[in-house]
Amino acid sequence: MAGSVNKVILIGNLGADPEIRTLNSGDRVANLRVATSETWRDRNSGERKERTEWHRVVIFNDNLTKVAENYLRKGSKVYIEGALQTRKFTDQSGVEKYTTEIVLQKFRGELTMLDGKGEGGGRDEGDFGGYSSGPRQQASGPKESFSADLDDEIPF
Repeated sequence: MAGSVNKVILIGNLGADPEIRTLNSGDRVANLRVATSETWRDRNSGERKERTEWHRVVIFNDNLTKVAENYLRKGSKVYIEGALQTRKFTDQSGVEKYTTEIVLQKFRGELTMLDGKGEGGGRDEGDFGGYSSGPRQQASGPKESFSADLDDEIPF
């Protein structure tokens, strides 16, 4: 096997509305906070437990940024496919820090809205299915990168 793989797949809910900003280059970027949760029953007490993990997602693709800006809201359920990236930055007090994010680059990554019409935090304009920043893929099963029929329900 040649090379390596850096791929992250998340299904979770937005913890806040997307933050959209414009870079010095004029490109627009979307920042998302996505929560994934797991639940289990404690063996000793029988009590139901839950653990939530928070993920930073950065979208550099302009089309996906527009989708995030127009249709995603706090509570929206999303499928995210991107790559892990760690970057170094200096905070306001001059201290160097590191952050690890899931990044959807201009030509790599996928964002799919999983809420149906009127569900979650998305607007009621309709369910626009999946959007991909890569080349359109041929569907080999029930999942497509882009749904042309805007009224279809997601099959799961």
